[in-house]
Amino acid sequence: MKITAEALRQKIGQFFFPAVFINDTEENIQETEKLIREYNIGGLTFFHSRASAATNYESKKKVVFNDDSYEKIKTLISRYQKAASTPLLISIDAEWGLAMRIEKTPQYPYAITLGALPSTKSSLVYEVGKQIGLDLKAAGIQYNLSPLADINNNPNNPVIGYRSFGENKEKVADFSIEYLKGMSEVGVLGCLKHFPGHGNTNVDSHLGLPVLKETLDELLENELYPFIKGIENNVDSIMIGHLAVPSLNGGKDTSATLSKAVIQDLLRDKLGYDGLVISDALNMHSVSKLYETKGQLEWEAFNAGNDVLCFAENVPEGIEAIYKNASPDRIFESYNRIMKAKEKAGILSGNTAVSGELNFEKTSQLNLEIAQNAITKIIDNGISDLAIEAQKNNKLAKLSLYKNTENTFFKTLNAKLDSPEFAFESLETSDIAAIKNELENFETLIISLFVPKAKPLNNFEVNDEVFELLSNLLQTKKCIIYVFGNPYVLPLIPNLKKASGLIQAYQDFEEFQKTVGIQFFEKNSFTGVLPVNIDIQ
Repeated sequence: MKITAEALRQKIGQFFFPAVFINDTEENIQETEKLIREYNIGGLTFFHSRASAATNYESKKKVVFNDDSYEKIKTLISRYQKAASTPLLISIDAEWGLAMRIEKTPQYPYAITLGALPSTKSSLVYEVGKQIGLDLKAAGIQYNLSPLADINNNPNNPVIGYRSFGENKEKVADFSIEYLKGMSEVGVLGCLKHFPGHGNTNVDSHLGLPVLKETLDELLENELYPFIKGIENNVDSIMIGHLAVPSLNGGKDTSATLSKAVIQDLLRDKLGYDGLVISDALNMHSVSKLYETKGQLEWEAFNAGNDVLCFAENVPEGIEAIYKNASPDRIFESYNRIMKAKEKAGILSGNTAVSGELNFEKTSQLNLEIAQNAITKIIDNGISDLAIEAQKNNKLAKLSLYKNTENTFFKTLNAKLDSPEFAFESLETSDIAAIKNELENFETLIISLFVPKAKPLNNFEVNDEVFELLSNLLQTKKCIIYVFGNPYVLPLIPNLKKASGLIQAYQDFEEFQKTVGIQFFEKNSFTGVLPVNIDIQ
């Protein structure tokens, strides 16, 4: 069958999924509509705003929050679909729900929190996938670029950490598949990332190129395990990570996104995967600065074996580069995979309308059930008896770090365990020396640490003065510590081994705070397990 040059270019356009931004200017929106109309692009990947997208956060531009973002994305999707002659596959990163990108939308626990669930509670991960899928459909989105299948076996990883289900390969595989199955049940496509495994790296691929030292055998034994299980379970798509594996590339530090050896030889030929392959965002600095000629990066990524070019910044030039260099057979291969995905998402018939409403009540019920099963007891030297006894003798106090005393955890405890309360909120508004003096007369402390950030940069934004205060209190008082945040903060707390009680609560959600308050008085009610190995000092 003879195909015209224009028809071939129209097919190539389907490979391009440029980034779009919910809070964009009318001028930018019209530029996107023009791209859709003129180049028949295959889909779009939504971000909140230009200041927060992929590497753009380096510019330090302030992210302006917009309470209307959810309504705005629905309007934009409808507008973009109207401009398209071939229905667009709308994608977004919603690892822990739409809230990852959009204000005032349902938020679910981070993957590391889900990883704390016992394996017998994997059905809760399925429910998270299902609810996230329903939320996406309500906004008009059919494709979630989640979950991570990365095994988090490097505590110094700056970018994976809390986004991974943990360091146990079987659990990461099982929970990834449950999450995917939940989304699939409601007709939303999923994606395992970042092939061949981004867990054991200490470089942020948004900014530089991580290098994996493992051999193929080592990768097959660990990093690749969840991807292999995903392939066995017919995963919709696999995202290639911007990371180099010299052992697969003749010793070269070539990004996997640009490597035929990784995509064609390993993923396609050795592992037998014939589904959709999507690149990680092509604006990330590990690859975006490699080629001066516009369109060459897009060609190199396509030539390596990617079907979908995510966050492609040079659409017209990329189409021309692929048109000039690729064989028609190769073009049809990727085109057919994309059409198959669109067919599965049910959009080829033109049915791209939003469906359903956001259900915050269902989200809250699910988060409560996860909290009841994920919260993890690490040290317990009779914490409830200790606190009750101290309260009787007026020797009990509560200290909240990075949140005021009106927090739900303290309110829940106070129903049965009223005591003086103190709070450190920030160095600007709180006096640590004064707090330390106030606590002198108390023997037992219930301390809630609301970790400021989920990422490990700058010690999770916990001030040195707070670590010093904790260290001093742990050595001089009976301290019962509750950590609402990333468990990787635990090794940073000096003398934590001296704690009389240590509970890892993961999220600061109301449901988690309430649950730990109730569980305080219920002995042996904790079923969560740490998803990563932690060396407490």
